[in-house]
Amino acid sequence: MATALRWGVLSTANIGRAAVIPAIQQSHNGEMVAVASRTIAAAQEFAGRMNIPRYFGSYEALLASDEVDAVYIPLPNSLHKEWSIRTAQAGKHILCEKPLALTAAECEEMAAAAAANGVYLMEAFMYRFHPRIVRVQELLDANAIGAQRFIYATFTFRLTDEKNIRFQSNLGGGALMDVGCYCVNAARTLAGREPCQVQANAVWHKTGVDSRLAGLLDFGDGLIAQFDCALTMARREAFQVAGDDGYLEVADAFLPGTKDVIIVERHGRDAPIVHPVTGVDEYRRMVEHFSDSVLHQRPLQYDAAEAAANMRVIEALYRSARNGGAPTMV
Repeated sequence: MATALRWGVLSTANIGRAAVIPAIQQSHNGEMVAVASRTIAAAQEFAGRMNIPRYFGSYEALLASDEVDAVYIPLPNSLHKEWSIRTAQAGKHILCEKPLALTAAECEEMAAAAAANGVYLMEAFMYRFHPRIVRVQELLDANAIGAQRFIYATFTFRLTDEKNIRFQSNLGGGALMDVGCYCVNAARTLAGREPCQVQANAVWHKTGVDSRLAGLLDFGDGLIAQFDCALTMARREAFQVAGDDGYLEVADAFLPGTKDVIIVERHGRDAPIVHPVTGVDEYRRMVEHFSDSVLHQRPLQYDAAEAAANMRVIEALYRSARNGGAPTMV
């Protein structure tokens, strides 16, 4: 049995360079073997800089390689479906950046292609592999703050390059698609169920994408989640979960780095309870989990059906935002 999954990456995108490729290289069960770009020169330069042994001048050439078992896809959102399906048809496992696709229907098509070709497909929500989110869920399960009533999440940052792909509607850009998808995913994960109705209001960029968006998720049973996201504001990332008896606060919620972190538990004016969590590389934990699942034929922590569920909520939020914030069924 193989002890390491051999990885290739489609494109020289910054997220791969900065986070996922180093995570694969440092993992105990993965090997970074190849990169592909639209030109051989770009692939060669990137491979040399990142210490990757093989490089290809087209995505098709990498997918044809017998030396690659799994492919990481950090392409623009609009290309996720096409290249995930082509990767599946090449018999290679797929870790694809979030959001997995532009619609829930596309997620389902990608899942069907993966199943038909006997490969794994997972959306790269790395924050879900940090032990802090596990500890938060343990506290909620232990009724530490009583029955959940409100969830609040935020993820904002400022882009200054008007040509950035996040501002391009034809590439699947927008604040909700880029960082708001984390807030939606966190709310659904913490709630442990799906919202039945949503509302959203957006500020629209001149290119047609949402530059700022605020949303509300109604779970129909007394639990409401609120969030905001933006491409044009100072960086903020956090979430809170409030119950009848107290609340939990999590700062640097999605990208804490590798430093030690905390969960703050508060009960009215009582002294806060601080729950320390040892720092980890959440990207490394994600790729190690994926590699372990493939190598040992174990279930993934979550599959493409989860990505489709997240996109159904996002699609409903966009319908609401384009309809003046009207309540919209999921």
